[in-house]
Amino acid sequence: MQKPIRLNAFAMNCVGHQATGLWRHPRDNSARYRHADYWTSLARTLERGCFDGVFLADVLGVYDVFRGTADAALIDAVQVPVNDPLLLVPLMAGVTSNLGFGVTCALTYEHPYPFARRMSTLDHLTDGRVGWNIVTSYLDSAARNMGLTRQMAHDDRYELAEEYMEVCYKLWEGCWEDDAVVRDRARGVFTDPTKVHPIAHHGANYQVPGIHLCEPSPQRTPLLYQAGASARGKTFAARHAECVFVNGPTPAIVKSYVDDIRATAVSVGRDPADILIYAMFTAITAPTQAEAEDKYAECRGHVSLDGALALMSGWTGVDLGALAENDVVEYSERDANRSALESFTKADPTRRWTVREIAEWVGIGGRGPLAVGTPVEIADRLQAFQAETGVDGFNLTYVVAHETFEDFVALVVPELQRRGVHQREYRAGTLREKLFGKGPKLSAPHVGASYRR
Repeated sequence: MQKPIRLNAFAMNCVGHQATGLWRHPRDNSARYRHADYWTSLARTLERGCFDGVFLADVLGVYDVFRGTADAALIDAVQVPVNDPLLLVPLMAGVTSNLGFGVTCALTYEHPYPFARRMSTLDHLTDGRVGWNIVTSYLDSAARNMGLTRQMAHDDRYELAEEYMEVCYKLWEGCWEDDAVVRDRARGVFTDPTKVHPIAHHGANYQVPGIHLCEPSPQRTPLLYQAGASARGKTFAARHAECVFVNGPTPAIVKSYVDDIRATAVSVGRDPADILIYAMFTAITAPTQAEAEDKYAECRGHVSLDGALALMSGWTGVDLGALAENDVVEYSERDANRSALESFTKADPTRRWTVREIAEWVGIGGRGPLAVGTPVEIADRLQAFQAETGVDGFNLTYVVAHETFEDFVALVVPELQRRGVHQREYRAGTLREKLFGKGPKLSAPHVGASYRR
């Protein structure tokens, strides 16, 4: 039996996400990201295609590493301007019944107490369809605007994240018992106070003595995503994540990440099958190969190479503007996104990337692979990539908004469904139930389940 292919749309509350300069394309409408119907239209399209969800990226800073300024990012709308992703969720949830929402929120700059309430609120409003992509941030510009000189060291951010997760688990799982809310009109008791427990957390970074402000939501803890592919990030993912987002330009690099995450999961006592792994992927499709190639050529004509280098410089912490376009990019230890630099340097010893080659690759689809072809050819590529790497599915990026997703839903999804590798309908229940077919809440041996009374 063929393994099913799970699908998320990879988007961001901005103009230029993973295709730099494509906002200039005559059919692109990403500049309408400020309008509610831009997002509700996308949500309806994705649910029509039985996507698991929309995976919303976010950053709290600007890409100002390239040539030491944010000019290139501003000129090419490289993830700036960027609005809050969480506020999109109720909009899209209101026009769908099954689509999930994975929201990126950097824990480094927000106290866990109000954050836990925000996520519980979204879980209530979506009937349990929300997930949290746990990130620790990677831009010094974000740290400076939070009053710091620079961001915390890479591994130190993960140490902070461990305590942050402990506080959240205590609030979501250990505070309110399942039957604490009685809503007893006759006795005049809404909540039984004997069943609501202060968490009494006193740690190195956080002091949270009291109770969670929200009654238990459908999932209690939102579905947990994580996207760290550094050594420390993979350890964190193996401990906490239910879904992991990996990213690399070749199947060999992605496979190495997948194998490491699954092996590390076993080492911490988890079943690797309890973690779904999604890889970034971009597909440009049309009914014929010639039409697909024409679309691709048209898109290439709008790519901004400076914008791509601004994006990659921000991800890696390396100013690629200080190098010549034919210089080979080498690995160096940074406090930014280490896996971004590794994937174009030491992750594949057989491939050496110049600055120009990186810019051309990143310009359409970011760091992930790109496929151009008919629906049959795209489906073949996805299945082959899955077989070679062991991923469970894909976070699909857009090149032209929303044309890329509309084409995929209209053309590729039916082909995948015909092959029996993509769902035709959703499971009932919360996002966790839809993905795993089990209960709505975290279950043992996940560390979060141990905090439940």
